[in-house]
Amino acid sequence: MLYTHATIITVDRSRRIIEDGAIRVENDSIADIGKTSQLKARYADEDEYDLSGRIVIPGLISTHMHTAQTLLRGTADDLELVSWLCERIWVLQGNFTREDGYAAARLSIGEMLKSGTTCFLESMFADRYGFDGLCRAVEESGIRGCLGKIVMDIARYAKDDAWAMHPGLVENRETSLLGTLSMWEKWNGKADDRIRVWFGARTPGGVSDALYREMTALSRSKGIPITMHCAEVRADRDFFASVSHTPMSYCESVGLLSPSTVLVHMVHLDDSDIKLLSASGTHVAHCPTSNAKLASGICRVPDLQKANVNIGLGTDGAPCNNTCDLLQEMKLAAIIHKSISYDPTSVPAESVLEMATINGAKALGLQDRIGSLELGKKADFVAIDMRGIHSQPWFNPVSAVVYTATGRDVDVVVVNGRMLVKDGKLLTMDETEIVEEAQKRSKEVIERAGLMEKVKARWPVE
Repeated sequence: MLYTHATIITVDRSRRIIEDGAIRVENDSIADIGKTSQLKARYADEDEYDLSGRIVIPGLISTHMHTAQTLLRGTADDLELVSWLCERIWVLQGNFTREDGYAAARLSIGEMLKSGTTCFLESMFADRYGFDGLCRAVEESGIRGCLGKIVMDIARYAKDDAWAMHPGLVENRETSLLGTLSMWEKWNGKADDRIRVWFGARTPGGVSDALYREMTALSRSKGIPITMHCAEVRADRDFFASVSHTPMSYCESVGLLSPSTVLVHMVHLDDSDIKLLSASGTHVAHCPTSNAKLASGICRVPDLQKANVNIGLGTDGAPCNNTCDLLQEMKLAAIIHKSISYDPTSVPAESVLEMATINGAKALGLQDRIGSLELGKKADFVAIDMRGIHSQPWFNPVSAVVYTATGRDVDVVVVNGRMLVKDGKLLTMDETEIVEEAQKRSKEVIERAGLMEKVKARWPVE
């Protein structure tokens, strides 16, 4: 298939942009890329899909996402993190069934695909949500998923026993660590290698030093990557201080710093932490909307960039972002650092597009397969329709993507050579069925948790 007449942002080594460009897809890979006139001449008998008026980018890669939480969109607005977790989200998630987990995964994946995300890193899927269902949803939809299954053995947040997890979410070494190994053996590499299974460790304070060390040893011996929330709020910093560490010195002490680790949020770091990160090759997932909405703080992205730390981008969960749209996340990532630094050149649009594509691929260890549009790489790309009144005019396509486009402008999504979204509509999933099931199950979860009065409108409803 030839996809023709698009403006193509390749994000290849030279960062070239091809006007009136074309991509030839053969099976699951990019077989050729260049000017439309050249490729049409070369492959005169090839079927053609016209993308006039669209900007094509590599498939977006979300390096931090909670698929279960999309079922809880809008249930915990305007709360700080610890209250958000202990009084609302953990209570709701502790009432999930496996069927709820599958419905939530489908809702998340459908939204991600429709808004241009072709690969995502699930942070820590709890056992009660049904990991098999998550994998099945990835397999059925056609998306790529790096799927972190939770690892934990302490049922609280940070160092305060008052910040206890809901009993329904508590897991031990056998269920979490050994359960992850079981799922890795069952699912890793399945669905045409679109599924990768990861360790999804809980935040420090939720995992014993011994279990961290066991997990990191297994990570090294078996090649299982790790993702973990870290230094998100001041309470995390207080925990590290209570054990005579900074965030990164603690992570180093239990073997977490590694090119196979993605640490999430990373708001409360000092200069020594950044040096350790840089030296270790550990990756960071930046989630500006979640950090801003929960008043957690702002990650030191410009300082991390200066230290050559690889930074990806994530939406986090729907209750702390309210959307899985990575295009919207890109805009805030490009703006928020300008505001606090008083420097309009800080974190330019080009850097943010790299975070959401090639940097994300590096963080997931998939940079040889995805993250840029190059000969031989997997055919994962997104066509954004820029013909609407809200998108015109535009002159710099990177600027147009980062500052103007949203997920609602996504027209075509191709993953592994297969078209999954056409004319903005899902091809592999029944959107109406997914939405109806999500509406039903989200209401049931809230009712079981006894929180209906807490989540309803604050203003009077007649």
